[in-house]
Amino acid sequence: MSAQPCAAAPAYAFVNETQAHAVEIDGLLNRAFGPGRFAKVSERVREFADFAPELSFCALDAGRVVGSVRMWRVSVGGRPIVFLGPLAVEESERKHGLGAQLVDRACAAAKAAGEAAVVLVGDLPFFGRVGFEVVPDVILPGPVDPRRVLARRFEASPLSGAVGPR
Repeated sequence: MSAQPCAAAPAYAFVNETQAHAVEIDGLLNRAFGPGRFAKVSERVREFADFAPELSFCALDAGRVVGSVRMWRVSVGGRPIVFLGPLAVEESERKHGLGAQLVDRACAAAKAAGEAAVVLVGDLPFFGRVGFEVVPDVILPGPVDPRRVLARRFEASPLSGAVGPR
């Protein structure tokens, strides 16, 4: 019995999100999270945040959106930062590291734009691999497990306070 070679990970095209991607991204988010996504605390943040398309990315495979990460301009304790989410990847593409690639790309764009940090609500085992850590002094607009409030900082100063509009 001979071993089968592993399939190579697809080569994705990464582009900034535009209005032309909206329908495909909406479908992707519905498949990834279902209608319960609108009840999450992250959605409360997006209600007052300003969308940052120049920091948000889509992964395309043969022109089809297979992954998306969105960034939003907010503040923590009055200090400007960005909020990441949602991050979604088509189920068929989840074993290729695409989610981490999207997060890295969005964080690199945020850092290049002079942002102090990126905050999100997520799982430390996944996001810790891409530079995020728990920030217990960041308060979100609704109930959330404080161990899931994470940040990737680009400056050494601490993050503390409530997340609010810029």
